[in-house]
Amino acid sequence: MEERSVCLDGPSGAGKSTLARLAAEKFGFIYVDTGALYRSIGLHVWRNGIDSKDESRVAELLPDIHLELQYDDEGVQRVLLNGKDVTDDIRLPPISIYASDVSAMPAVRAFLLDMQRDMAARYDTIMDGRDIGTVVLPNAGLKVFLTASPNVRAGRRYAELVRKGVKTTPEEVLRDINYRDSNDSSRANAPLRAADDAVHLDTSRLDLNHSFEKLCELIRERFGL
Repeated sequence: MEERSVCLDGPSGAGKSTLARLAAEKFGFIYVDTGALYRSIGLHVWRNGIDSKDESRVAELLPDIHLELQYDDEGVQRVLLNGKDVTDDIRLPPISIYASDVSAMPAVRAFLLDMQRDMAARYDTIMDGRDIGTVVLPNAGLKVFLTASPNVRAGRRYAELVRKGVKTTPEEVLRDINYRDSNDSSRANAPLRAADDAVHLDTSRLDLNHSFEKLCELIRERFGL
């Protein structure tokens, strides 16, 4: 059965989270940032001093991890890791690498799969990630593959981090973007790729408002809203 859900897949820094959050607010859908879930696991692994590619030790940690998604008064998603809000901590540059590495592990993906599918079954959702349309929600009503050039994505991510007071450099952010692109696309388990029936949306030459308008047009056309 087709779900009334929107999938936004694409590489790191493409603007998925921002556009998904805005669209969810506009159309009254629940926004699910799956990248935040993987980042939370990466944060937990990092805090425990475990190498991000040590699959056996990461798998041993999973039973001790409890994740919750909550929404504040403004509708902004907050991520709770074992009862503590880690929404800001998971966006620190070192956690990007950890998130990319642990997300390639079958045990981690299986750990989060049921949680993501359950939310889509209970609510009208807009969910963003790397394999939502191909693996997590193959029956979603609308699948969008959102992308932009690496330099554009790095510039956007760098500006975001600067606004949050994170100390980094454009070169470091671009290096992280390229690392994640390579890692996400080449992994054996659920690699980053567009679903066969996805609509491609390249925002390299679009600002936020125009990108949002394009996404809203797709949602209105697909669901008659």
